[in-house]
Amino acid sequence: MPAFLARHKPFFVLAVVLVGQLLLLSLQITRNNNVRLIRVWTVAAFDPFERALRGALDASTNAWKTYRSLWHAQQENQELRQELTATQTQLRRLSEQAAEGQRLRALLEFKNRLPFQTVAAEVIAASPGDNSRAIFIDKGSDSGLTTDLAVITPQGVVGKIVAVFPFTSHVLLITDPASGAGVMLEKSRVQGVLKGSAQNFCQLDYIMNEEPVSAGEEVLTSGLDQIYPKGLPAGTVLRAVDGNIYKNITVAPAVDLSRLENVLVVLKSPAPQPPAIGTPKL
Repeated sequence: MPAFLARHKPFFVLAVVLVGQLLLLSLQITRNNNVRLIRVWTVAAFDPFERALRGALDASTNAWKTYRSLWHAQQENQELRQELTATQTQLRRLSEQAAEGQRLRALLEFKNRLPFQTVAAEVIAASPGDNSRAIFIDKGSDSGLTTDLAVITPQGVVGKIVAVFPFTSHVLLITDPASGAGVMLEKSRVQGVLKGSAQNFCQLDYIMNEEPVSAGEEVLTSGLDQIYPKGLPAGTVLRAVDGNIYKNITVAPAVDLSRLENVLVVLKSPAPQPPAIGTPKL
């Protein structure tokens, strides 16, 4: 390398002198508006780099602004989703409260129309198992309840109380195989016994084959069992076919027993007391 520089030293010296002359001339020569040539060359040389750097800075700035806008938009969307979820939850709660108020109002109106005394109760639990269909209500002996009291709704018969505790009662539904209710057909007034059967239906027994029974006919309580008051809806006939002596009649309960929330317990009227026999005066 030193030999190369020594051999071409005149050339490098000449090149340095020429560059120096050009720089001196550029400092002395001016263009329009008294702008020196050196400045023009400098601007021309560095302008592409400056433009590229400015473009990169602008792109970075725009990208950062876009990122911040997207981040703020995402935060706002998340807050709006949370507000929407809270609003929907509140609407569902208000709707449920309105529905409950409507049910209680209908129950109260039905209670006021009844010719017998009742106690309102809320269903708090259901007895598990396919062979036992029962519910628990939040009223017991402290509310004057006893066993063998009818449990009803505005739609019809629910069942009867089979066990009473201080603050709760065990209610056997009419679809339970161990249940039974005295009933009659609405049209013919023929009486029978309604018992629970499989698949949440009931079976109407002791209706003779010659008695006319049609699907869709209403089944009402007869009052002969001394539990259910007379004339309450018990169910609707789904199917009636002749048997050996009695018809095989399948009845759908009048009440949707899977959606019970509030019920009425029918209180028994006190037995009339015989008139007191006074002592005859002498």
